[in-house]
Amino acid sequence: MLSDRPGSGVNGRRTRTVLDVERLATALLQQLIRCNTVNPPGNERPAQEILAAELKGAGFEEITMVGSSEERPNLVARLRGKQDGPTLCLLSHVDTVLASPADWQHDPWSGDVSDGMLWGRGALDMKSQTAAEVAAAVSLADSGWRPARGELLIVSVADEETGGGLGAQWICEHHPELVRCDELLNEGGGPVIPFGGERYYGVCVAEKGVFRFTVTTDGVAGHASIPKIGDNALLKLAPLIQKMADRQPGLDITDGPRGMLEGLGIPVDGNPEGALEALRAKDPILAMLVEPMLGVTLAPTKVSASHKINVIPARAELRVDCRVPPGLGRDVALARITEVLGTDGYRLDFTEEVPGNASPVDTELFAAIESWIGREDPGAKVVPTILPGFTDSRTFRSTFPDCVAYGFFPHRHQTLYETAPLIHSADERIDVRDLGYATRCYADIIKERLG
Repeated sequence: MLSDRPGSGVNGRRTRTVLDVERLATALLQQLIRCNTVNPPGNERPAQEILAAELKGAGFEEITMVGSSEERPNLVARLRGKQDGPTLCLLSHVDTVLASPADWQHDPWSGDVSDGMLWGRGALDMKSQTAAEVAAAVSLADSGWRPARGELLIVSVADEETGGGLGAQWICEHHPELVRCDELLNEGGGPVIPFGGERYYGVCVAEKGVFRFTVTTDGVAGHASIPKIGDNALLKLAPLIQKMADRQPGLDITDGPRGMLEGLGIPVDGNPEGALEALRAKDPILAMLVEPMLGVTLAPTKVSASHKINVIPARAELRVDCRVPPGLGRDVALARITEVLGTDGYRLDFTEEVPGNASPVDTELFAAIESWIGREDPGAKVVPTILPGFTDSRTFRSTFPDCVAYGFFPHRHQTLYETAPLIHSADERIDVRDLGYATRCYADIIKERLG
């Protein structure tokens, strides 16, 4: 348990200033980063035990750690309210991607604080949000606060970085009663977006689906010393790859990105291509980040052909990562693929089909986020966004269809342009002021939603 708790306040309860809360979140994040939870193998238990001890010390009495193995548990902590009401879940994961210390200015498991930045693997994705969520809950529980209505859940899972099979998916399948919730805050949005002289905060309301596929071309094998004796299947992939290099499919705009564009002051009016061009003219970097939200995307990533260097391949395969907006399925994916590749000269097989997922924008939780930003960053605006990738929110939306799940981890000092290049990259770091900012956000939204 952290040792820098402030002294007792009124009625013997601990009280914390804004600076105290920032220090708590910072110290907790440093401890989490110093736990090497690179997945695989994960080894999340030491990090989960740190969180469990902190929550227990603050007064959480219902703390459970369950998982498919002792080394990789999922943590669930609960505070029950006095009356019926919504169950609000603050969700995060404590595993990370790998890191090569030689590429970093600070050791990726140091948790160093230098020039106001806290460095380490997980500083943005997403041990920082774990620390902020837990610090918010601890600061409230320490003060004697308990929900007037509903329940507060703190859920920290394992294995998100490899798909969640031992984390969110496992616990939702085997222990859904532990994590059933009505509202959820997770990763996927929040860093401020400067645009047109104004400041915007994105709330991720949806995630694209995954419709990965394999393109296969056929030929005739032969000895590679005589190139024309066979029919090289690999060469037939080249024009298909070039087609995907030359263009992406047409746009299929859905509610989330439409709301974002209109929130940025760019009307769609039945012309998403025109809206994208208008955004590109004003801010090409933001347009690059927004474009994948607006339709099906195709990214060729893996090629395989001959098993021997001296054999002309009779068969070649190209694997393509295809992402599809929520609400759209295989039919739209196939139509957009053939729009780019045509229909001749290859065979196509879908190898993975996971539909996109979304939550409505017009909710009390979204309004609570808007109200908080309005108070803390006057003049800033909140817009819905869609994530081109996926998070554990997809599992909760699937398991609990009525759950409103948003990605929101607000940063006021580091912009989206500064945070996005650091995720899964060297020199990952967070401004400690943003860590405190997010912690205060979660504490205030908890009180607003649960009383």
